[in-house]
Amino acid sequence: MAVVRIGSPAKVNLFLRVLAREHDGFHGIETLFCRIGLADELVAERREGHAVTLDSAGADLGPDDQNLAVRAAHTVLDATGRKFGVHLKLTKRIPVRAGLGGGSSNAAAALLAVNHLANNAVPRHELLQFGGRLGSDVPFCLSGGTLALGWGHGERLIRLPALPAAPALLLIPPIGVPTGDAYGWVDQARVAGHSRGAVALDLEALRTWGSIGRMAGNEFESVVFGRHPEIRAAFEALTATHPLLCRMSGSGSAIFAVYRNPGERDDAAMMLSPRLGQRIATETLATEPTGPEPC
Repeated sequence: MAVVRIGSPAKVNLFLRVLAREHDGFHGIETLFCRIGLADELVAERREGHAVTLDSAGADLGPDDQNLAVRAAHTVLDATGRKFGVHLKLTKRIPVRAGLGGGSSNAAAALLAVNHLANNAVPRHELLQFGGRLGSDVPFCLSGGTLALGWGHGERLIRLPALPAAPALLLIPPIGVPTGDAYGWVDQARVAGHSRGAVALDLEALRTWGSIGRMAGNEFESVVFGRHPEIRAAFEALTATHPLLCRMSGSGSAIFAVYRNPGERDDAAMMLSPRLGQRIATETLATEPTGPEPC
C-alpha cells in the first residue's frame, strides 16, 4: 500500500487542573479529554529514499523540521530501519495555537499512517511511547477513545465510555496563547509553598454533560483572562448563550460550549458578534475515529 488517508480530530479539555512544576521543568496535569468532530486530514505517501517532506494547506505551520507530524514520521522511519521515505500532505482545519490539540492530533495521525505504510511494524504500545515523547496530548489522540481521564504529563490515561454526542460551538479569539507563558502565569499566581488539595472524582459524575458542567473548570482561565481581556469577553459572551457547559480548552485561546440540541448551538452562533472571533459549529464524538484508509 503506497498512499493512505487519515482524519486528525481536535480535542477539548472538559476540565483541566495544573499541578506543581516537577524536577524536569514540566507540570503535572489532571484533565478530561474529549474528541470533537472538527478535524484536519493527513495523506501519507510512501516514496523512494529516506526523506520526510510536507505540503500543508490552511495554516502557516512554521518550519517543517519543527512540525510534529514530520517528527512523528521520522520517529517511525527510524524505528523501522529507514526502508522508505514519506511525503505528507496535511489539510488544516483546526485553528493553530488555540488549545485544541491540532499539532498533537497531526502527530498521532502521522504515527499511525506511516506505521501502516510500514505494515504496522511498530507495536501499538511502542507507538504510545513515541507519542508521549512528542507531546502531552499525543497519547490521547493515539488512544482511539473519545473520552479519557489524563494525568501525569498526559501520557497516563483511563479511557472512559463515550458521552452522548452533543452539538458544540467553538469561539476562537484572534490571539494565540503560548503554552509556556500560560504555565508561567499559573506559577506566578500561586503563593510560595502552594500545594493542590485532595480531589475525589466520582466516575458517575463523568457520564452526563450536566454533571460535568457543574465541575470546576480550567485553571488556565483566570490567568489567561487576566492578561487577555478579549479572551475573557469571548468566554463571557459564550456563557451568556446558556450552554450545558462552557470552557477554555487547554491553555487557550479557544473557548467552547456544549448545547442540548443543534438549534440552540446555531442560535448561539448567530448571537455572537464576529468581533469576538471565529465561530465554528461542530459536535463532540461518541464513536472512535477510523484509522488509516487507502486512497
